[in-house]
Amino acid sequence: MSRPLGLSTFLLASPFSDEDARLAFEEVAALGYDVVEVCVEDPGRLSAPALTEAARATGLDVGVCGAFGPERDLSHDDPRQRRQGVDYLRGCIDLAAAVGSPHVAGPMYASTGKARMLPPDERAQQFRWAAESIREAADHAGERGVTLAIEPLNRFETDLVNTVERGLELCAATGRDNVGLLLDTFHMNIEEKHLGAAVRLAGDRVFHVQVAENDRGTPGSGHVPWAEFFTALDDIGYRGQVVVESFLPTVAEIARAVSLWRPVADSPQALARDAIAFLHSTLDPAARS
Repeated sequence: MSRPLGLSTFLLASPFSDEDARLAFEEVAALGYDVVEVCVEDPGRLSAPALTEAARATGLDVGVCGAFGPERDLSHDDPRQRRQGVDYLRGCIDLAAAVGSPHVAGPMYASTGKARMLPPDERAQQFRWAAESIREAADHAGERGVTLAIEPLNRFETDLVNTVERGLELCAATGRDNVGLLLDTFHMNIEEKHLGAAVRLAGDRVFHVQVAENDRGTPGSGHVPWAEFFTALDDIGYRGQVVVESFLPTVAEIARAVSLWRPVADSPQALARDAIAFLHSTLDPAARS
């Protein structure tokens, strides 16, 4: 089953900008990818015309992923902070609609890195705030033909949504059909007991997929059970993008955020090249039989 393969701009530049777009898109196209996943770290540095032109010139599609830091916390105690988060997400949705991305993806329920011991009632309240904020953004997205793909993160990066099961609860709490899940193999490898079972549980709520190895490195270089994962995607009929989201310390801000203190590949170019070769071979069902 053919799926578009993409590369995250986190591997290329941070924060990604219009000035990076043309050369970056050319590089990604030369590697054989179909999609550039643009992470919106600084919205002021990105514009739909520049991304659209780079995509047109290279024949690539564009995906949009959010970056949810402390100023974009959709479940913050302070309603003004939640408002900032929703407004940022609405801006990402507008960009997605303008560049043809089917979704905005990411851990949009809270600030990444917010991990605390909370009483059950306080955590439940934050969950309700997250659902309320995402619901508002989903209504904005629905008017523009965009979906929202919520990403469960591992326990060290969030205390709110770690598993597919919890992610589905949040999707249900929003009450919106255009809210689904982003499945990321790095986080799933830590939190899910069986990747295949988790994918099948998510079912038609899988709106987007990101792949990285167990150490955040090149897919295929570690112990993630790739055959199990991709067979489960086949079983649920997933035909969406599969995006390589790996990191190297060469992009210092991101490396600091994800606690990546050592190189997990020789270079970004080597990681991107080896990843697509692995994915092409592994996405062939015959290669997994």
